[in-house]
Amino acid sequence: MGLPFLNSFSAAAGRGVWHADELGLADAQVVATGHAALDAELPGGGWPVGAMTELLQTAPEAHVWRLLLPALAQAVQARGGPVVLIGAPYEPCGPSLAAQGLPVEALMWVRSDAPASRLWACEQALRCADVSAVLAWLPQARVGELRRLQLAAAQHDVLLFVCRPESAAQGASPARLRLQVESCEADSSQIELRILKRRGPPLAAPMMLPARNERMAALLAAARLRRKLRLQQQGTVPAGEAARSDTDTATATVVRIDAWKGGPNALDRIAVVA
Repeated sequence: MGLPFLNSFSAAAGRGVWHADELGLADAQVVATGHAALDAELPGGGWPVGAMTELLQTAPEAHVWRLLLPALAQAVQARGGPVVLIGAPYEPCGPSLAAQGLPVEALMWVRSDAPASRLWACEQALRCADVSAVLAWLPQARVGELRRLQLAAAQHDVLLFVCRPESAAQGASPARLRLQVESCEADSSQIELRILKRRGPPLAAPMMLPARNERMAALLAAARLRRKLRLQQQGTVPAGEAARSDTDTATATVVRIDAWKGGPNALDRIAVVA
């Protein structure tokens, strides 16, 4: 009996085949990123659950909370368990995160400088049924070690984000999704995202996302306005700024951040504000 011709297969079978020039569909649950433009470029429209997402950065804390906070808050609301931070470079500012929907009691911070200890803590957190998400800084992790974490995340359907240095982009990774996160050199108010790996074609150009939320933008606008008014009273308003004062007055909103007073306990403060 001869083999069937290719055109004898049903059209229904063809619909289940992913073409490399198309954005793939998610084969598991996803959580929306909270950034509509980014969701549109990710398979399934969000961060993959039960898979590793790798964030490559020049600075280990740059824009992490701004990028991940909406999804972490959703995960806590849905599963009720903590977000485990492993090897975070700075202590999180609890009131700041709580104002964005992630209560401080939902955070568990594991502090360790030893690479082996971080990997062990990460794997144990992924195997805990009560954990909603894991966010780990693993600058020295090797491919085999990352593969173990990927398998643990898949077995227990946990959101897993791993932050690594930008230089790791040249090496292989088992991560389902890899993003390079940078500050935009031309505009400091924007985050530049490059999608290095996804189930789909390469992204032709970097994606831009706001580096600050609306409250922070309003706070900075108010600070600029106060500076202009002070300089105006002193008779030293820089050329070109006085003409914009009326517009800024109409749109600026002063936001109190008293919760920050008293100590340098912030992680990516410029990204979140109480």
